[in-house]
Amino acid sequence: MVRRPVAVVTAIVLFVEAVGIVLVNGVLATVADNQSMSLAGMDPDAMVTGTWVMGGVSGALLVLCGLIPLLAGIRDRAPGRLGRIALIACAVVHGVLGALAVGLIGWAAFAFLMVVLALIVLTLVAFDRREPEEAKTGPGAAPEPV
Repeated sequence: MVRRPVAVVTAIVLFVEAVGIVLVNGVLATVADNQSMSLAGMDPDAMVTGTWVMGGVSGALLVLCGLIPLLAGIRDRAPGRLGRIALIACAVVHGVLGALAVGLIGWAAFAFLMVVLALIVLTLVAFDRREPEEAKTGPGAAPEPV
């Protein structure tokens, strides 16, 4: 089946994205610090701190969302209720960011975010809620040949 490799690839992509988000926010914080930038009179140090915090929190959330498909792929079981909710939230965020990215950054960023969205959705639908053995022998299943 393809569900285990898809789940592992989804996890790897989310881990790589987490590192990228932290690096991008680090660059933005460094530029804001070097230029003493502020927004609407806000303290430049607050801008730098806020950018670092946003990068760290976003990276941590992406790592946590990456652990869900990784564990699902290793265990060959569907994520639990909270895991599904977290992956659905992650998919929604990627969809919204993709819509924003196409206008602000360009089509390459949009394509990347849509690939990640597709991997998350594929991971969600690839795993049946029943265990693999129950899916084969559950009610309505064809009898095994003798």
